[in-house]
Amino acid sequence: MGIDTNASSGPGNRTRSVIVVGGGIGGLAAALALTRQGIAVQLLEQAAHIGEIGAGIQLGPNAFAALDALGVGQTARARAVFTDHIIMMDAVDAQEVVRIDTGEAFRARFGGPYAVIHRADIHLSILEAVQKNPLIRFRTSTQIASMSQDAQGVEVVDTNGNRYRADALVGADGVKSVIRAQTVGDPVRVTGHVVYRAVVERENMPDELRINAPVLWAGPHCHLVHYPLRGGQQYNLVVTFHSREAEEWGVREGSKDEVLSYFEGIHPRPHQMLDRPTSWKRWATADREPVDHWGQGRVTLLGDAAHPMTQYMAQGACMALEDAVTLGMAVSQCGDDLDAAFRLYESVRIPRSARVVWSTREMGRLYHARGVERTVRNMLWTGRSQSQFYDALQWLYGWKVEHCLAPT
Repeated sequence: MGIDTNASSGPGNRTRSVIVVGGGIGGLAAALALTRQGIAVQLLEQAAHIGEIGAGIQLGPNAFAALDALGVGQTARARAVFTDHIIMMDAVDAQEVVRIDTGEAFRARFGGPYAVIHRADIHLSILEAVQKNPLIRFRTSTQIASMSQDAQGVEVVDTNGNRYRADALVGADGVKSVIRAQTVGDPVRVTGHVVYRAVVERENMPDELRINAPVLWAGPHCHLVHYPLRGGQQYNLVVTFHSREAEEWGVREGSKDEVLSYFEGIHPRPHQMLDRPTSWKRWATADREPVDHWGQGRVTLLGDAAHPMTQYMAQGACMALEDAVTLGMAVSQCGDDLDAAFRLYESVRIPRSARVVWSTREMGRLYHARGVERTVRNMLWTGRSQSQFYDALQWLYGWKVEHCLAPT
C-alpha cells in the first residue's frame, strides 16, 4: 500500500511535505514549526496512542522562548509550576551548596521563567495545537523499518510494508532512532547510570521538603532530585546512581530494595524520600558522542535522535524544542531548498547541542563527587553573586528565536 503525503493546491503550486517520525515532544514541536512555513506534515508514531511516559521535567527560559515561538507558550505556562529557586544540597551533610534565584531578576535577565511540569502536561500542550492544525496528519501504530531518498523526495517503509513519500524527512524517533541508524549508524553510549522516577502525592511528601524549587541532593555516586508538579498537588522524585550491573539502555519496573542499597550513606533528611513512592520506573540511561552530521540530502534528525543526553542539566526536552524552532527558521530562510535548510539547521544545532551533551556529562561527575573532589565541588560557588550565576548561564538560558540561526 502506498501513502503519498504530498498535497497539491494546483499545477505549479504544490504544497511541500515532510514526514516526521516520532510523536514525542520534539516530533510534535517539529510538526508545528514546519506547518508555520506552509509545509504539510505526516506524523508517524510507533505507539498505539500518542502520549508520554515518565514524570516531571524542568523548563528553562530557552524552552519557553521556543514554546512561545510555536504558539503554545501560554498553554504550557497554565500547566506549569514556576519555581522560586534552583537549589543544590550536599546529600551527605545536608548543607546548601548552591541557590540560584529564579524570580523577577532571573526572568528579567533571560526573558522567561524557570518552571517544572509533568511530562504529560507539556506534551499535551503541544499536542492540542497539533490536533487543531489542518496541515498535520497522524498515523499511530506505525514502526519504521527503513528509509531511502531519490531526486524526487524521501520514502519510508513501515514494518507492515506501507510506504510513505514526502519531500523530506525528520527523524525524531528517540535514542533508539531507526532513522539515525541509517544516516549515522553509530552506537549508543550506555552510561552505567540508572535513573528511578516516581510521583509522590502532596500528603505523602515530608513537610520540610515541600519546596517550590527543583532541589538536587548530591551524593557520592548518586543523587536525588525533587520538585512540585500540578500546582503542588504532586512531587516529582528522581534518584540516580552508578549501577553495579552491566546495563543495557531501557525502561522497566523498579525495585525499592535496589534504590535503598545505593543510598545507605546519605543524610536522613533526603533519605526519607526513598520510602515515599508506591511504584518506581527504572531507566538505564544512554547518550551518544556528538557527530558532525545528522543527515544528508533532505533527511535530518531532531531531539533525542540527534543528541541524546543524560538528565543532569535538565535540557533534553528544552533542546528538542529549540531544534524544532530552529528547523522552522532555517526552512523560512532557505525557501524551497529543503536540503540547504537542513544543512543550515545542522550547522547551528550540532555545536550547541554538543556543548550541552558534554556539559551535562561534567555536571553528572560533579554531582556524584566523593572525597576531596566533593570538598572542592562544595567550594566552587562560594561567594558567587546571583548576577554571576546568571552570567554563567547566559549561553544556555539566553537562547532567543531571533538569533537561533547565528553561529554559536
